[in-house]
Amino acid sequence: MAEERRPDDMTRITTPELADEFIEKQISSLREQIGDKKVLLALSGGVDSSVVAAMLIKAVGDQLTCVHVNHGLLRKGEPEQVIEVFRDQMKANLIYVDATDRFLDKLAGVTDPETKRKIIGGEFIEVFAEEARKLDGIEFLAQGTIWPDILESEAGIKAHHNAGGLPEDMQFELVEPVRILFKDEVRVVGERLGLPAGMVYRQPFPGPGLGVRCPGAITRDRLEAVRESDAILREEFAKNGLEGKVWQYFTVVPDFKSTGVKDGKRTFDWPCIIRAINTTDVMEVTVEHLSDELIDHLVKRIISEVPGINRVLFDYTPKPPATVEYE
Repeated sequence: MAEERRPDDMTRITTPELADEFIEKQISSLREQIGDKKVLLALSGGVDSSVVAAMLIKAVGDQLTCVHVNHGLLRKGEPEQVIEVFRDQMKANLIYVDATDRFLDKLAGVTDPETKRKIIGGEFIEVFAEEARKLDGIEFLAQGTIWPDILESEAGIKAHHNAGGLPEDMQFELVEPVRILFKDEVRVVGERLGLPAGMVYRQPFPGPGLGVRCPGAITRDRLEAVRESDAILREEFAKNGLEGKVWQYFTVVPDFKSTGVKDGKRTFDWPCIIRAINTTDVMEVTVEHLSDELIDHLVKRIISEVPGINRVLFDYTPKPPATVEYE
């Protein structure tokens, strides 16, 4: 069995050697815990669940089934990357569920941020449970729980179980191979397991995905404007050496329009807000100041390439008073 708590004297995993040692130890305890039984994992494409998937593939191979639910609120290229890495390269049993319409239909007309979060979280569990019921003999549920999740749940800050709320008839034993690691350690382990850098160093991404970056009632066209502008921002940050240096950067497309002009004609379109921030603990956040040249270039690209956008704004507000996300 994996250790329940992080030993006080545990050396921080910063080197390939320490990561290899951890992987070896976990693989043997996973084999001991799971035996010849089957395991289920909700694979989001985030670093924690991806590292757990890669570790389980090494430990128990095709006894693992991964379920990737595309709720339509992922960033551009993310579902494709999950399929490519896990199904094509690692030969995992991967069930891909495109539930975009189901989620977006449920979210239509909903403006309250908390209600939106509850719908996304609740629907995710529904879809996951439906897929799990189709499978026979699953006894274990793997989760990407990490040490800060445990500490936060003990302090009453937030509940940590990713699969919290599964229906009563689904009783699984939990498998949490990275539960005693900090995020930076998970990344070192991910690299040693051969995951691509884009997945290992993926910036933090909220559970409700782009749903919290499309304030107000989510519409498909505005959601697409968020997805496309976000892809441009990520591409330009990579080109300009900012990927991995800036903690988090993204775009927000709010639900109001303003008058503009294009090709001599009036437009009435949305603004796109850019947010680029740095933090160590997420309690306080500072703003990354971009060069004038980069901002000018981003404005030009977003306005010319993303339908429905006629202004680009930059959010200079630290936390406090502003939170990281808009909803």
